Amino acid sequence: MPRGEQVVLRAMGPGDAESLWRWNHDPEVMRWMDDTYPGTVEHARTFLAERPRSTYGDLLLGVEAIADGTLIGLVTLRETEPEKGIATLDIYLGEKEYWGRGYATDAMRTVCRYGFDDMRLHKITLTVVTENHSARRVYEKVGFVEEGRLREVFRRDGKWFDVYTMGLLEGELR
Repeated sequence: MPRGEQVVLRAMGPGDAESLWRWNHDPEVMRWMDDTYPGTVEHARTFLAERPRSTYGDLLLGVEAIADGTLIGLVTLRETEPEKGIATLDIYLGEKEYWGRGYATDAMRTVCRYGFDDMRLHKITLTVVTENHSARRVYEKVGFVEEGRLREVFRRDGKWFDVYTMGLLEGELR
């Protein structure tokens, strides 16, 4: 299991359904993320139970705080193809009491180190809504750089927002 200074990344299973459901129904957690249609805890449990095992092309890991063993978020590396050596990263911390305490930065470093060292990736990409300043600071802190801007592709509260595309090459991780 990939381990950082504050977090360990681990497989997720049906026992994590309540946390996943709670995070996905918290407007503050989901503020700058794509909405999903409302579902039940049972839907989340079924998703985690029936989801195929993580693979090179579609990796889903829970972010667990080492200090107390609490599942605090999740991270994915998806759309990964060995021929290209590029993956798309998604991350969020659902437990708000862990926000602003370095857990997201450590989780980012840990998953990127895993992607570069163990998966032999060359590049990791992500997108972030321009108004999500705290996430962007985390991404820049670990070495991601802005590579482009997609205009008005994210809608929240009746307003359209731009999205930055960001990338990190192997050897650039800080």
